[in-house]
Amino acid sequence: MNKFRLTINVLALAIFTFAFASMAQAQATRTWVSGVGDDVNPCSRTAPCKTFAGAISKTQIAGEIDALDDGGFGAVTVTKSITIEGGGHIASVLASGTTGINVNITTTTTADPKQSVILRRLTITGTGTSTCSGVTCGLPTGIRGINFTAGKQLSVESCYISAFTNEGIRILQTAQSQTFITDTVVENCGANGLSASTTSGQAWVAVRNSSFLTSGVGLRGLNNARIYIDSSTFSNNIGQGVFSDGTSGAAVVDVANSSIFNNGTAGVQAQTGGTIARISNCDIHNNQGTGALVSAGGEIDTFQNNRIFNNGTDGCTSCTPKGVN
Repeated sequence: MNKFRLTINVLALAIFTFAFASMAQAQATRTWVSGVGDDVNPCSRTAPCKTFAGAISKTQIAGEIDALDDGGFGAVTVTKSITIEGGGHIASVLASGTTGINVNITTTTTADPKQSVILRRLTITGTGTSTCSGVTCGLPTGIRGINFTAGKQLSVESCYISAFTNEGIRILQTAQSQTFITDTVVENCGANGLSASTTSGQAWVAVRNSSFLTSGVGLRGLNNARIYIDSSTFSNNIGQGVFSDGTSGAAVVDVANSSIFNNGTAGVQAQTGGTIARISNCDIHNNQGTGALVSAGGEIDTFQNNRIFNNGTDGCTSCTPKGVN
């Protein structure tokens, strides 16, 4: 009887060890996708997966998914800390009737305290209609490029985002968060190139060396947004280039060393609810409306080193002058 029990115990231990080893093998710190991969693969370098969605379940928290070669790797929802890296390849996400990348980390665990996502060197595009006629041909059907609704930190680095019916990048939070956008181009989006808001805490956003072009509004700061912009371009948008919009709560948008031109209405606008825009060392020109427009309840602080010219209305008569250090 003792020998029988011993045999059962040894067998149980072996099964547990095998199962644990299989689970450990199922999630790697680094996984790979390839244009000729298959999602039934383990996503290793020699047996890569086909899609980001297929690879993410096989990647550990705070791990990394890398593109092994050129390919279209599909839309994905991110629910844990991870890096998605396109490398030097055409790492594309084509979204038809959906969002390209959802970042929605709703569970706080000791295994994932940072809740941090990095998206680097990716092309995220809304596809055109599959059946169309006349003026509907070629219109985008993708909803949003990147949708950041839960999580603590998002970095968007060297990405190209285009052709979505709504926002290129939307930050819509219920808690405090940080977003970093660098060396990125967002264009041809129906609503905003970038919008940010939160119902609790503040939505901190830092933008550097990026462009927001040919969309409804280039950049829109909404409820509790705190946006800091440096060395960026906002041009050829239907509405404002930069809009600190207080319709849902106060926002603060700082713009420095940037070019804001050829937009359909104001170059920079601040309105309602104690909303503030600050402009420093910016070129604001050839906008069809006012170069720097202060609407009721808004405030634009100017550090008196901006160049505002060739707009529908020039000057910044309602702006609040600030000293130049």
